[in-house]
Amino acid sequence: MNEITSNALLQLAIDSTNSLSSNDRFDRLLDTVRKTIPCDAVALLSFHQDLLKPIAQQGLTKDTLGRRFYIKDHPRFEVLCNANTAVRFSADSPLPDPYDGLLSDREGDLPVHACMGLPLYFNNNLLGLLTIDSLTPYVFDTIPSRTLDVITSIAANTLNTALMIEQLESKAIHNQNVVNELTQEALNRDGGEIIGNSPSITKLKNEIKIVAPSDFNILIYGETGVGKELVARTLHQYSNRANSALVYVNCAALPENLIESELFGHVKGAFTGAEKNRAGKFLIADGGTLFLDEIGELPLSAQSKILRAIQNNEIQPVGQDKVEQVDVRIFAATNRNLKTEVDEGRFRADLYHRLSVYPVTVDPLRDREGDLELLAGYFIENTRRKLGIAQLKISIDTIAYLLQYDWPGNVRELEHVVSRAALKASARQRNNQVINIDIQDCGNLVSLLKKDLLSSITSTELSSATEQINKENINLRDATDNFQRGLITKVLQQENGNWAATARRLSTDRGNLNRAAKRLDIKVLKVIN
Repeated sequence: MNEITSNALLQLAIDSTNSLSSNDRFDRLLDTVRKTIPCDAVALLSFHQDLLKPIAQQGLTKDTLGRRFYIKDHPRFEVLCNANTAVRFSADSPLPDPYDGLLSDREGDLPVHACMGLPLYFNNNLLGLLTIDSLTPYVFDTIPSRTLDVITSIAANTLNTALMIEQLESKAIHNQNVVNELTQEALNRDGGEIIGNSPSITKLKNEIKIVAPSDFNILIYGETGVGKELVARTLHQYSNRANSALVYVNCAALPENLIESELFGHVKGAFTGAEKNRAGKFLIADGGTLFLDEIGELPLSAQSKILRAIQNNEIQPVGQDKVEQVDVRIFAATNRNLKTEVDEGRFRADLYHRLSVYPVTVDPLRDREGDLELLAGYFIENTRRKLGIAQLKISIDTIAYLLQYDWPGNVRELEHVVSRAALKASARQRNNQVINIDIQDCGNLVSLLKKDLLSSITSTELSSATEQINKENINLRDATDNFQRGLITKVLQQENGNWAATARRLSTDRGNLNRAAKRLDIKVLKVIN
């Protein structure tokens, strides 16, 4: 086994001083490790008290980056986090491997293999782990200790530099005394982290960093299930009110005759049933943030009362003569187009303008290219823990199948599909160490198609589908592919081969359409006259 060459060390040193992004540093680090130590998979994970978060990997399935590994659930990670130097696990180690079934180039359980982990410390603080795996047993046994020491030092410094840059960026928008605690809290809480690297989610994260430290009211737009409440919690965490309360109100669930009492409170005897004084949501949120979910569902009479509270920073509990001052920041969320609601007289224009000082839009899952795999990995790991499964993975074909769907219920629907699929897969593979989620576990996901597109399918095409149904044995996947192939081809012909126009007609992302077309072998030939 060769030690690290001087050129490799020099290149890494140059990269560390260049203005590279964290991802670039991590990718080059892993490239160097793989050139130095032949292996099938290498991963860099950051340490967060009781869990490990993958931040870069090569050789593992893409959904691995969306997983969060709780250390107590994975004995090998527990050993590494308690070690001070590199640990080489024996080929016949009885400890389960957290990457079992996750190698991108191999289906099924891991055979006897070589596994090694390097704990990364800086100033005696554990920053994370570098894990290296090879399908060739005993291949790491002869690596010189000096080689591992150098790799460990470079990896620790690379990770520390990235974390320091991230911390400095956070301090520019938030109080440095609480940001680490809040970030850790968000990582530990179920659903407390915005998962995704798509352009739309990257833009959303940047907008959150820009507007969170201000005291502006924020209107959060998005379809049902996209994660508007998560965005509100994240905005609050990065705001200057993070140490105060974030009070949630579901406006759609408020009875009209109790809205004023719920929001502004009441005094004893104010109405029948008011047996004692009660503080309203505005007073509870004083000094913090009030999140008004489904704001578009409020009746006009309630909207006027909220407007006064926002304009004058004062409330008047039901039955009380005295006006009370409050200091509340408002986040509001809706799946409606409030501008249209204003134009049609169902929402007050003055309240709309008060709320939408800084509107934030959360894009639907179908427009977040590349995020589905990460979200699937995140939900799979959560489900694995809840069900007590040793290892849970999802096949490549199943990911491709999920990518074909429009996800009208967005991220929430994906979570439910993954949870159901995990249950079905675990029941179907009850005696397996590694449970694999396949297409059959996900159920029949049917995209919502526009009526005019359905009507554009010819009777011949429909009769062809009917003939397949009438056969004694049919293949659901083949039937679905044939239908999609016919539909996409039909719309492409109508749009003269324009992929963008076809994607809009089919209400899907252009990238997803291109992937589907490639899988279905649909091509557009350009003819030069």
